[in-house]
Amino acid sequence: MKRRFRPEEYAQKLLEGDIVMLSQAITLVESRLESDRLIAEKLMEIILPHVGKSIRVGITGVPGVGKSTFIESFGSLIANQGHKLAVLTIDPSSQRSGGSILGDKTRMESLSNHPNAYVRPSASGHSLGGVQEKTRETMLLCEAAGFDVILIETVGVGQSEVAVEGMVDFFLLLMLSGAGDELQGIKRGIMEIADSLVITKSDGDNIDRSKLAARQYQNALHLFPPSDSGWIPKVMTCSAVENSGLDHIWNTIKEYESLCKSNGYFGEKRASQNLKWLKENIQSKLNQMFYQDEGMAFLMKNIERQVSNDVLPVNVGVRQLMEYFLNNRKEGVKD
Repeated sequence: MKRRFRPEEYAQKLLEGDIVMLSQAITLVESRLESDRLIAEKLMEIILPHVGKSIRVGITGVPGVGKSTFIESFGSLIANQGHKLAVLTIDPSSQRSGGSILGDKTRMESLSNHPNAYVRPSASGHSLGGVQEKTRETMLLCEAAGFDVILIETVGVGQSEVAVEGMVDFFLLLMLSGAGDELQGIKRGIMEIADSLVITKSDGDNIDRSKLAARQYQNALHLFPPSDSGWIPKVMTCSAVENSGLDHIWNTIKEYESLCKSNGYFGEKRASQNLKWLKENIQSKLNQMFYQDEGMAFLMKNIERQVSNDVLPVNVGVRQLMEYFLNNRKEGVKD
């Protein structure tokens, strides 16, 4: 294992824009070792006054929409304008082995080699909705290192979109055209949280179909209730291969940022996200404490067996488990 630095050493190098130290800091916050957790917590405290200055963009899309191709072309556009861009990609993982089933930086090789870009792949593992548990901390570390645009790619498997929407400023939904069931094929809930929709692969023989799909989606969006931000979601088309329409998407994101900062929604949303993050962390810690107790594991198996055989009502089983957990915690405090 690589040696760990003091929190102050990590912080100093991060604020200087040291990319090697950024990678090491991300590895630190992803670690499950208790000693690393304590260093990571102190590091996050130190860098907190230096974060929050980026625009955070979540990107999701249906399978086959070309997310990696889009992000590579779109990211290159942003980086070429002089912005420092961090791309956090969440790869699907095997739920049995925990191993990532996709290549990491190989999907965005050109962007990975851009001097203004940093691509960090993370296996989603067993975290909720496929969103890597430490994505938020990674995002803040990137901001501390001077990255002013953060793109977060989701695996696009249901819950992940909602989880990512809770940590970004702007949520971009990529869609395909020509499938014949565009409006039926996308979940209403995902469309409701999208700040803009982009029809990809709008090139060659697909241009007319893309324009038709864009009109259909725009009409569908009018049926949804207005956003608290005052923003009206836009539907656009693009071709990542031909680099067409990408400027318009980037300008739309900047337009959204300007509007939401002027009306106060930008700061309100981030404050709300921080509180949600706090509650999620509390829930996660309680969950860990509940299931990591050896006595609880034994009791759980016994109660599960009784519940599955209709010997014990579920609510009684829950009460017994909670009583054991709370009494055990009280005894731990006395000790």
